[in-house]
Amino acid sequence: MAGQFNKRKRKKRREVAENLVCPFKNQEEITYKDVFKLKRFITTRGRIIPRSRSGVCSSCQRKLSREIKRARYMALLPFCSYS
Repeated sequence: MAGQFNKRKRKKRREVAENLVCPFKNQEEITYKDVFKLKRFITTRGRIIPRSRSGVCSSCQRKLSREIKRARYMALLPFCSYS
């Protein structure tokens, strides 16, 4: 009976490719005006995709999140989905 209470449910971890290359390296600036490029890094619910899933480097992720927030403020991107 002692082993009966030690069973915990473990979450299944999503496997992520480790060798992702930053899509913004060797390119021009990330701008809020390029909505189609920014939409690739937003979920259907309007959340910013984390760096571990998108493969963006840390400096580009900070720039990307800043430009997504600017585009939201300018009403080019939604803050959330209305479904």
